[in-house]
Amino acid sequence: MTARRLLVLGGTRSGKSRFALEWARTVGGEDVTFVATARTGDPELDDRIAAHRAHRPAAWRTVEAGLELPAVLASAPGADRPDAVVLIDCLTLWVSALVEAGRPIAPAWEALRASLDAVAARIAVVGDEVGHGVVPAFELGRRFRDDQGWLNQQVAAEFDEVVFMVAGLPLALKGGDPARSARS
Repeated sequence: MTARRLLVLGGTRSGKSRFALEWARTVGGEDVTFVATARTGDPELDDRIAAHRAHRPAAWRTVEAGLELPAVLASAPGADRPDAVVLIDCLTLWVSALVEAGRPIAPAWEALRASLDAVAARIAVVGDEVGHGVVPAFELGRRFRDDQGWLNQQVAAEFDEVVFMVAGLPLALKGGDPARSARS
């Protein structure tokens, strides 16, 4: 059986988005809504966004969430249908935007949790595991790292399957076999 709620964590370029895309394609076919949290305006990030778009099927719907991820998720196309998939990519950029805006993570998580609980569709969420690296030199960087780690723990506790990506390889942390999950 395929997970109803899948969290895919990993470092930069670990294959987490690719894994989540394949899962969404396998589970939802063309009935997938991609909820993007990236903000345009940085040339390097804009190139990454374009590359991500190129890898998604043309039939998939894309919704830009920015800071308002909980509200966007609650009204995302297909969110009310159990046979659809909603793919959120990624929590890390959402947390970054929250930190930059000076918004605390706990109430933002409570709003996101309520929206996730209201979604009937299968859900895949992508996020970075940022706590494996160097301790950031500045307070804002440490706050981001701590907020991201805390949020990953909250989401992992709520979801039925958690996969950690390393060098393009999925490791099951919670739930079933990630290779089976991507196939079913």
